[in-house]
Amino acid sequence: MTQVMTIEVPDHAVQSAAEIAHRSQRRVEEVLADWLEWAATELPIETLSDNEVLALCDLQMGEAEQEKLGDLLADSREGTLDADRRAQLDELMGMYRQGMIRKARALKVAVQRGLRPSLN
Repeated sequence: MTQVMTIEVPDHAVQSAAEIAHRSQRRVEEVLADWLEWAATELPIETLSDNEVLALCDLQMGEAEQEKLGDLLADSREGTLDADRRAQLDELMGMYRQGMIRKARALKVAVQRGLRPSLN
């Protein structure tokens, strides 16, 4: 189920969404809706249990996704990506970036809780 809403979105977010939408041949609204859905399903790391925080610290992209990402990056370097594969690359890179951000935040929480030593 979905609802239609009117919201104000910062210009930089619209520009980023428009670039992704163009490359993936989607509507900007679809990209923004995906971002909102993702944000709504990700629990704040500070609310997770110690075991969940530690699991996030050790999170890695699945083997199949890593292999696919490597193939797409190689094709991108060679300039042989079509629009569909470019969209796949954009999606996987987005997943990778978000995963790295969550890992970094989890590590910060783990250090604050005394679960992991500081990197300094």
